[in-house]
Order: sequence, then structure tokens, then C-alpha cells
Amino acid sequence: MATTRVLRRALPLTGAALLAFSGTASAAGDGDGKSDAPSEAGTSFRTATAIRQDQKATAEASTGDYLYWAFPVDTGQRATVHATVKLPEAAARHAASTWQVDVYDGLRRRQACRLGTPRKTVARDAASVSLSCSLRTVRAWSEQWANDPLPGTYYLRLTVTGLKADDLGLPVRAEVDVTATDAGGAQAVDGSLAEPLVPGAGSDDQRPAEVTEPEDGWSSGWWSSRWIWTGVGGVLAALAGVGGYALTRGSGRPAGVPQGR
Repeated sequence: MATTRVLRRALPLTGAALLAFSGTASAAGDGDGKSDAPSEAGTSFRTATAIRQDQKATAEASTGDYLYWAFPVDTGQRATVHATVKLPEAAARHAASTWQVDVYDGLRRRQACRLGTPRKTVARDAASVSLSCSLRTVRAWSEQWANDPLPGTYYLRLTVTGLKADDLGLPVRAEVDVTATDAGGAQAVDGSLAEPLVPGAGSDDQRPAEVTEPEDGWSSGWWSSRWIWTGVGGVLAALAGVGGYALTRGSGRPAGVPQGR
């Protein structure tokens, strides 16, 4: 049936876009080159390491480094980034430190956190610090002047601020992942982008950047669950009309016309 075909097309995209950017903050990884477990982070937008949703990535770096990861978010999704940093030994540190995560969209516009703890100051003897940032729902379309999150590539940046110079360069281990939920048709808008906001093919000092779409492609933005409720509402309205007609037609005479002799 047509309804079945529409529902099949409306199934959420389960493939996540893998953005193959090369990282330069290297990490001690598995050594077998498995892309399923990224073990490095980039040091800029151009070298951001690609991760998928629900994929845990790690990186070993030095305190003071800027660490970057890139991940896809599609229309209708609410993404949350999580980051945990294992801090250097307390004996090697001299003061408290403040850690921060920032999220940028495909246009490198910083996105506000709807929920979470994107910035935290920890004591000198803290063993680790955990951060999170929940983004607003990604819209299919937006006015040019607005800062609404749009489908495409997003960047997670992890860094430390307010650090004493004596603590720079100490080894740290970072672990990040991205989760997402479907906001549903209540957040749907009319219109859609011609293309998702993903970086075009380019080149860095080492290797070119490539973009891989989800298995079923990016959502066009035309579909949302509100189409189902619109259809159901239309059917119910039609049934109500038929039922009302059946109840009011009586013996078949127009209402108000007396029966003739």
C-alpha cells in the first residue's frame, strides 16, 4: 500500500556520515588501523578526526593542545557530545584547571548548549573531568540571518583554559562520543537545504579530506512524522463527515421540510 511505502521511506537514517579528516594529535591505539575505534584527534577544523554517532573515540595528547573531532548530525536530530579527560598525576600539577567543550556547525558557527556542562573547573588533585553539551534540534532549513543548527558536519573542540604555564605539556587522555535522538514532527519546518553543510573536498599538508554520506543518504527534510498525523487527521475528519451525514439525513427529506399528505 502507499501508506506502507511512505512509512518505509520515513524510517530514521541509521547510517552515520563518516567524515574522513586526518588527525595530527596522535594516540597510542590498537595498531591495526581499525577505523571503528578512532584513537587520535585533530588539532584544527581542517584536521578534525571523523567519528560516527554512538562511536567512542580516544586520544592521547598534551595539556594545552586543542583537540578536534568531526561528526554528522541530520535533520530532526538532537545531538549530545560527551567528553571525559583523564588528568595527569596530581603530584605533577601545580594548580586547578578549567576544561571546556565547544561545538561548531558546518559553517564553523559556535552552537549554544541547550543542556549539559560544557565548562568545568577541577581541583589540582582531581583524577578526571567530564563534560557534555546537548545541542538544539537540527532544522531542515533556516533564515540566513539565524544561527539555527542545520544538517551536516559538526565539530567538537576540547581544550583547557586558565592553566598555569608550569602545567602545560603534561600528558592527558581524552575520550569522546556523540549520541543523538529524534525530535519528531513537532520540530519540523517547511523547506530544506539544497545540500547539507559538509566541507568540500580539499587538502591538508598530509592527506586530502573526504566526505562520506550515510548509507541511505542525507535526509532531504521533506519528511517528518507530522505527515502521519496529518493523514490520520484527514481520515478521521472524513469518517466524521460520513457519520454526521448518516445521522442527519433521517428519512431522506431535507431538514425542516414537513411530511406531505
